[in-house]
Amino acid sequence: MITLRGKGVSSGIAFGKLVFLDRGGYVAQKNAISDVTGELQRLHAARKQAGEQLNALALDMQTKLGEEHAMLFEVHRMMLEDSDFVDPIMKIIETELLCAEYAVVTASARLAQEFVDMEDEYMSARAIDVRDVANRIVAVLSGTQQDVTAGTTPIILASDDFTPSETAQFNRDKVLALVSQAGAANSHTAIFARTMGIPAIIGFGASLSAGLAGKEAALDGETGTLHIEPAEDIIATLTEKKKRLAGEQVLLEKFRGKETVTRDGRKLKLYANIGSVADVDAARSGDAEGIGLFRSEFLYLGRDDFPDENIQYESYKNVVEKMGDKLVIIRTLDIGADKQADYFHLPHEENPALGMRAIRICLTRPPLFKTQLRAIYRASAHGNVAIMFPMINAAEELRRAKNIAGEVRAELSVEKVSFNPNVPIGIMIETPASVIISDLLAEEADFFSIGTNDLTQYTLAVDRQNETLSEFCDTHHEAIIRMIRLTCKNAHKAGIWCGICGMLGADATLTKTFVDIGIDELSVEPSCILKLRSNIAEM
Repeated sequence: MITLRGKGVSSGIAFGKLVFLDRGGYVAQKNAISDVTGELQRLHAARKQAGEQLNALALDMQTKLGEEHAMLFEVHRMMLEDSDFVDPIMKIIETELLCAEYAVVTASARLAQEFVDMEDEYMSARAIDVRDVANRIVAVLSGTQQDVTAGTTPIILASDDFTPSETAQFNRDKVLALVSQAGAANSHTAIFARTMGIPAIIGFGASLSAGLAGKEAALDGETGTLHIEPAEDIIATLTEKKKRLAGEQVLLEKFRGKETVTRDGRKLKLYANIGSVADVDAARSGDAEGIGLFRSEFLYLGRDDFPDENIQYESYKNVVEKMGDKLVIIRTLDIGADKQADYFHLPHEENPALGMRAIRICLTRPPLFKTQLRAIYRASAHGNVAIMFPMINAAEELRRAKNIAGEVRAELSVEKVSFNPNVPIGIMIETPASVIISDLLAEEADFFSIGTNDLTQYTLAVDRQNETLSEFCDTHHEAIIRMIRLTCKNAHKAGIWCGICGMLGADATLTKTFVDIGIDELSVEPSCILKLRSNIAEM
């Protein structure tokens, strides 16, 4: 027996033969062309056909999982029309005189890499969407098809990675589970797998080799373990666990639509973190009580220029309307550090994590900041919106940001534009400095949301992107817990609420600690919500 360990992204137990996904082995060749006009026509015809396929796929997904999940393929279809996606492809054809297939593969790979290089997992996960759309165009151009069939026998399907389109088309009766060498926990593929009830494990790396194809396997999506040719005791243990999990899921569904409340009657809020408009479906299906962190920077990434006010307004409005009367907290622009966009023309920095980023960019570029705030305030006319400023380190920074927001409100009033003038304004607590002066910041803010990812990094002086330092990145460090306790205490003293929106929010081993501290809200991955609500109900 061989046991491989990855990262479980969709829980469940599965037994079956391990089969590797066959995509037909097509490789785009670097072929020269002489007829540029004809090649561009091929490209545009392929885009049109790919769009028709995506429309059909969206209809199929709407039938299977509902309108929210179908929205992703509408986003993919919109990408086919997006100049940031299409123009670089056309440029390669026109200037390098190379075929459309090669141009699509090359240009999309560059765009996808921009997302991969981002530390933020939500943003990094968008790379697979770019590849998915590109693969679809290339398949049309080359006359090949993405083979996502699984034969006649139920199997555990393996691959280097899975695209959302592939995951959406899998026959649940034939695909028992998904395993991949790469992947992201917040990718749409992972979300689809969870929603469709398909156990999935990612991140095996080279240990998940094609040499294992055809072998019997047993998988535990909760622990992230894959057993090749499992022993009888492993099969027996996992079989019993599968029965137990089925019973637990039935019990968890009893918490859907319920308040999050402890045994002694203390109420908390369980909100969802999202990285794009397309992630709202996961928040809703996960039974989120609101959006605790809407990362707005996705609108700025993968582009050649700044998104205008209307583009931002439509995106925010879309999310707000879909969430109904539930709160949507929109974090203002957090570009910088690992999330770079060339057109911002940020200077080279030796340590960008400590450089020009987030609120610092907004305060030094008021017109940019005002454009975003105008879009957010306009969206507030359509639902329940709050604004959250990232990386606030001083009361004066918060006052400056609030003053700019006040100017925007005054402008919109003069223009007779509809908006909610009483949108709450909160801040993220992400540095030791903001924790230490949280009593002063609480006098200026309507709420706190503790970003434990950056707070851990800055408190322990550990670069989260440096894997060699992982043993020194103790997320349970007493210093972090004390900072959370102090921040919450100062928030409550000032009469405002305090939440957590970092990775620790979903750490079940700390949930009771947070409840005891007095945390009012946890913003987590949507799939964690029902389980957390169940755990809190027992406290």
